[in-house]
Amino acid sequence: MERAVVQAPDAPQAIGPYSQAITAGNLVFCSGQIPLTPDGALIEGDVAAQTRQVLTNLQAVLSAAGSSLDQVVKTTVFLVDMGDFAAMNAVYAEFFPANPPARSTVQVARLPRDARVEIEAIAVRTLT
Repeated sequence: MERAVVQAPDAPQAIGPYSQAITAGNLVFCSGQIPLTPDGALIEGDVAAQTRQVLTNLQAVLSAAGSSLDQVVKTTVFLVDMGDFAAMNAVYAEFFPANPPARSTVQVARLPRDARVEIEAIAVRTLT
């Protein structure tokens, strides 16, 4: 099975020794995205604004990998405050309006850059 690094120009570059995503066969493993703009600036504001940027970043990474949000099979959501669940969930539902992927949501003590939310994803892609 061929393994390849994904580089998405429309998403923020990795802020550590990891790749935005890795493809392995028809699977795409996306690293956790935090609410950074493609130029690396942290989106300030509430968890809804941050979730919107995170999912926009995931869209860009998936597109660069030859996939899309429609092809996501599993996400993991990391929240600093589980009290933000409803606001995050409302935005998440906008990006996954039908047949949403399997998901786990956990509260964590802290995220990089003091973000309020991080989301990672696993998707499939069509091989040509």
